[in-house]
Amino acid sequence: MKYTTLPNTEIKVSKICLGTMTFGEQNTEAEGHEQMDYALEQGVNFFDTAEMYSVPAREETYGSTERILGTWFKKTGRREEVVLASKIGGPNPNFAYMRDTTDFSAASIKYALDNSLQRLQTDYIDLYQLHWPERKTNYFGQRGFKVQEEDAWVDNIHAVLDTLGDFIKEGKIKQIGLSNETPWGIMRFLEESKHHNLPRIKTVQNPYSLLNRLYETGSAEIGYRENVGLLAYSPMAFGVLSGKFLTGEKHPKARINLFPQYSRYNSAQCTEATKLYQEIARKNGLSLTELSLAFIEQQPFVTSTIIGATTMEQLKENIDTIQVSLSDEILKAIDEVQAIIPDPAP
Repeated sequence: MKYTTLPNTEIKVSKICLGTMTFGEQNTEAEGHEQMDYALEQGVNFFDTAEMYSVPAREETYGSTERILGTWFKKTGRREEVVLASKIGGPNPNFAYMRDTTDFSAASIKYALDNSLQRLQTDYIDLYQLHWPERKTNYFGQRGFKVQEEDAWVDNIHAVLDTLGDFIKEGKIKQIGLSNETPWGIMRFLEESKHHNLPRIKTVQNPYSLLNRLYETGSAEIGYRENVGLLAYSPMAFGVLSGKFLTGEKHPKARINLFPQYSRYNSAQCTEATKLYQEIARKNGLSLTELSLAFIEQQPFVTSTIIGATTMEQLKENIDTIQVSLSDEILKAIDEVQAIIPDPAP
């Protein structure tokens, strides 16, 4: 395994992070425990979860993933070996069951954090992230920003950072990060921290894959110059970049088929781009999975790549890609496809 540190900290994390959002929906508790056992054995010491998981989010499974991590920590006693990341969900009328107000007020953060700690059976979270912005902006598949007149958001970033700082002082969280955030949002948080001596964000967890390189436009330069690391999620584009959907074979249990809200990964443009990337992989003696994950792992602005698997075979293949290195020629070929079919799955 390869390691780095969370930016501006001494917290050592693996370059591959275990994503867990399938635990409690597509994976049972026993399967989740098996994945965590194997990942840690392979040197993956970085696990990511969220209060709203498992996915797709629904009231019946709310908090199920954190509970599975919690029972694993209790069973194994290996909490101190893991850098644990979790997230608080933001405003969404569909998630009213999570708490009285799904915002980032002090009361809401306290409620969400305390309940996450209880489910996780731990007294601290290493990296606590805001899962998506409170304001109306472009995330979760929306390609560009659109002004929405009904956006009633009032800038409260100072108060949010101040509240998170209180929980850092209490020892309940160690570091903070953002998720599904825009360049403006990242810089706004950094600006407030700098001018008011408030806790500084260390990471941003955004989608990044061969089919979605939008992070490179604006956010990557911020990450590089401000030392904010990218935690790349959906690196396999919901399994599309495994190439398994190109064969014509039906995969009824695949996430892309189970959850129609992620249909952006299933467009004709995605299929065509995936075929071109698969051909690059074939010509260079690689699997499409190796090409897809190695591309991300080599980006200098990426702190860790979040992988998610529903089978042990997938997990093993994903972790093994840490040994793959892509040549300049391969990277050039990838860029040529990106120029023809740019970011088909935002």
